[in-house]
Amino acid sequence: MSRATMSKTILVVDDDPTIRDVLERYLRREGFAVLTAADGQTALQKAGSEKPDLVVLDLMLPHVDGWEICRRLRAESTVPILMLTARGEEYERILGLGLGADDYVTKPFSPGEVVARIQAIFRRIEMARSPTPLSAEIIHIGEIVVDPSVRQVTVRGQPVTLTAKEFDLLHHLASHPRQVFSREQLLDQVWGYTYAGETSTVTVHVRHLREKIETDPANPCLIETVWGVGYRFNAGE
Repeated sequence: MSRATMSKTILVVDDDPTIRDVLERYLRREGFAVLTAADGQTALQKAGSEKPDLVVLDLMLPHVDGWEICRRLRAESTVPILMLTARGEEYERILGLGLGADDYVTKPFSPGEVVARIQAIFRRIEMARSPTPLSAEIIHIGEIVVDPSVRQVTVRGQPVTLTAKEFDLLHHLASHPRQVFSREQLLDQVWGYTYAGETSTVTVHVRHLREKIETDPANPCLIETVWGVGYRFNAGE
């Protein structure tokens, strides 16, 4: 049992009893405590009363759908959210990530992959809570100031509200100005897992970052696209 696993509670929300059962068995085997919910209303009640450390959230749910649950959870907490989405339904992932979900897994999925994604999220959280002196340095690039000690970003002197993963991505890019990263590298270095065939989560997060920090998001100057490769943070001249 890893340090990141100990005493962690996972809320699994899915209306399919087979999926709930399989994920519960896999997660308990890895040392997690597990709560389950078959509908959105129950999920919100348990999230409010039990305060889980992470929520595995299916989007298509009775009563209250996963998007609304994500919206409500993010309005009042920073609990990590791992979405379960239908294969090929990119709009589900884009909307969910835009509402503040941390990551997604497409159905049908391997239960082992879900466990690995959860463990990666907890490792990132643990690393963020224990930054090295270098990673804690305030970054000043042009009109951008990134302060990892308080996880705060200001643009032209104004604070900008970022999700946890948006901040991690911006901090990583700004820590390596002018260095080009592929989407696969960003998945590995920021999300904490190796390339598994889908990189749209990186694309979505970059787009949302641009909307928040760029003067003209349609013509970005800070986070540049290197066509055919990936992205780099422009440090200016």
